[in-house]
Amino acid sequence: MTRVILIRHCEAEGNVKQIFQGRTDAPITENGRQQLELLALRLRNTKIDVLYSSPLVRAYETAVAVNQYHNLPILQEQGLMELDGGEWEGVPWTDLPEKFPEMAEIWWKTPHEFVSERGESMRQVYDRIWDTVMRLIRENPGKTIAVTSHGCAIRNFLCRAEGWPIEQLNEMDWSDNTAVSIVDFDEELNAVIRLKNDASHLAGALICASPRDWTRKN
Repeated sequence: MTRVILIRHCEAEGNVKQIFQGRTDAPITENGRQQLELLALRLRNTKIDVLYSSPLVRAYETAVAVNQYHNLPILQEQGLMELDGGEWEGVPWTDLPEKFPEMAEIWWKTPHEFVSERGESMRQVYDRIWDTVMRLIRENPGKTIAVTSHGCAIRNFLCRAEGWPIEQLNEMDWSDNTAVSIVDFDEELNAVIRLKNDASHLAGALICASPRDWTRKN
């Protein structure tokens, strides 16, 4: 069995400003640093054999925190990055319906059909994150692999790990910042989700607003 621990990055400025963050490499917040302290404590006794991170700062800083009690090399993987939002990058969520009415409607109602000019389609993310993690599993059979990545990317991965087609993406909930998911893979690479979007190490103000709330039209 190979275990994959998926960890969403801590709070970054884009989350606070409620902009489409995507590949925008925003720094983490003070709230995010506090989240990372609790995440590090949560995972201090968790077996981790290898640690991978998206190169974006918010994910890499999250990997550094995970690594506090493990002292592993942090291996950066481009395939773990967030969806490239193209023309959506840096735009406030509240402005998206006005700027891009047709595609904004797709984002909320049928996200599997989403594609932004100069960016990625949701279908590309669904395949990219899966193919990347499958490669890491083949390179590390029998190990426990920790991965720090992003909300949309992890949502796509968990959708596919459930055995769902991308058309069911809206049935998969979003994760909070620093939420942890665990997926086990057998020798035939069949997936079993053991833990999904768990942020029980957070409390109070460290719990962030769900994208279900602030990325959805009123």
